[in-house]
Amino acid sequence: MKNLTTEDFVTLIETAKASKDWQPVFDIIPYFSFLGLRLEPSDDKLICVLPEEKKFIGNPTLPALHGGVVGAFLESTALVHLFATQEVTRLPKIINITVEYLRSGKPIDTYAEAIITKPGRRVANMRIEAWQKDRNKPIAAAHANFLVS
Repeated sequence: MKNLTTEDFVTLIETAKASKDWQPVFDIIPYFSFLGLRLEPSDDKLICVLPEEKKFIGNPTLPALHGGVVGAFLESTALVHLFATQEVTRLPKIINITVEYLRSGKPIDTYAEAIITKPGRRVANMRIEAWQKDRNKPIAAAHANFLVS
């Protein structure tokens, strides 16, 4: 993050929660900026969007998204969900993540949603799914644990 104190980061998160404008948060996290991460407007859900970009293609023959980009997108979606739904006092740290690659991801807009399966005082357990045109046909899913305090 770009030279922000913990207090400044927490203030930025609280401002984003109140205004529902997450772009300033995405702008200070370099990998979020690299991914071009954005939120799709929704009243009751946080849907992250990975935009169509040629730089994300891992196999140009198919073409297909690079697995590392898909994994990073899933982890980023989980972080956004934690920022938006939990009391954040510092940047959550990934403990582990297991990614299941279910089908080839095409180089088109990709969507993801995270849910907290078990919130804890110290650790949050999460499930994240990514899809493209059809939500019922996910391209990848992940289980992740984050240290939240």
